[in-house]
Amino acid sequence: MRLLLKGGRILDTSQGLDKVADLLIEDGVVAEIGSITAKADDQVEDVTGKVVVPGLIDMHVHLREPGFEHKEDVRSGTRAAIAGGFTSIAAMPNTKPVTDNRSVVEFIRMRAAEAGLARVHPIGALTKELKGDEIAEIGDMIAGGAVAFSDDAFPIENAGLMRRAMDYCAMFDKPVIVHCEDKALADDGFMNEGLLATILGLKGIPREAEEIAVYRNVMIANLTGCRLHVAHVSTRGSVEIIRQAKEDGVTVTCETCPQYFTLTEDAVKGYDTNAKINPPLRSADDVAAIKEGLADGTIDVIATDHAPHAIEEKETEFAYAFCGMVGLETALGLALTELVHAGVISLASAIEKMTAAPARILGLENGIKIGNAADITVIDPDAKWTVDPAKFYSKSKNTPLGGRELIGAASLTIVGGRVVARNNEVIA
Repeated sequence: MRLLLKGGRILDTSQGLDKVADLLIEDGVVAEIGSITAKADDQVEDVTGKVVVPGLIDMHVHLREPGFEHKEDVRSGTRAAIAGGFTSIAAMPNTKPVTDNRSVVEFIRMRAAEAGLARVHPIGALTKELKGDEIAEIGDMIAGGAVAFSDDAFPIENAGLMRRAMDYCAMFDKPVIVHCEDKALADDGFMNEGLLATILGLKGIPREAEEIAVYRNVMIANLTGCRLHVAHVSTRGSVEIIRQAKEDGVTVTCETCPQYFTLTEDAVKGYDTNAKINPPLRSADDVAAIKEGLADGTIDVIATDHAPHAIEEKETEFAYAFCGMVGLETALGLALTELVHAGVISLASAIEKMTAAPARILGLENGIKIGNAADITVIDPDAKWTVDPAKFYSKSKNTPLGGRELIGAASLTIVGGRVVARNNEVIA
């Protein structure tokens, strides 16, 4: 089968490709780029005025399967992914059982193959059962298909153990992804520490709880030579630490999430539990710093930290509500609206942070290149739409963004040469 995309702007930062041309996909791979005449039986898509990019990659997703399928499962999560324009996602290991062995890694990949939608790349646990006591079977999980390692929201407190884990991952040239939080300093807080937390009577989390952990992990990465990736950066201090580390030659990369350049702690007003996330939403100054870090290249990746929760886990007192929000179906629109249309970064930079950069960090094939698998996202940068959680493909609807108007969306999502979603709707 031949799929012909006619007249789009082809933008692939990994190759310095930026031109208006046709793109031919044949037998699931990129076959030709240029001026192409359609054949009688071709499936032709007119993408004039739209942007054709490598398939978006989200390197921080919670699919919840196995163990928490009432929140999300691989099928519903990959449906949400393709609706949002993502062709590949990396799944965090906080499942039940924990993704700390080859069997669970292979189970997740099998479930993704059965769903036949977005590609799923498991992230293995650094320590057994995420307890921070004993290093997991990293080599065996790599053999099973794990692309990176993390203890997710359970930071390893023992610096010696973290050193050994980084040493081990460095031998395999696999990144260690860290949730940076000093749990003792965070002290079971609920939101950003400051005046608003005091007014609301909610226990706060100081930004230093993140920044101290970022600094420690950067130092251990420098000691071991491990490729460190800092997840969901949220504060000015964290951006400054990582910026300096990069200047000093430490092999560190980092990500932020749309919520950290879109929302401030003010979203918690009214005790909206959908705005209870970890790290917490920060101040306007922190949001400005995140945007500066995106603009100057300190922040490499835009990821979602897609964290689905059931209704009863969010519709409760603020102190008891679970942390997290869904993000797969809003991330692209937020990046285009809040960053590109707002003039913070260029479209090319946004695409780099959602395609080539996560691909490099995770060692994934990605790019519009002859012979590559045709994982393609076609973006309409001017599409106007309103966030309606009731229409999400995710099982969970926990977002504080309902009713927000966005500009920019995925027009087509193509995985392996097959159109699986169109205009935010799953058709596969």
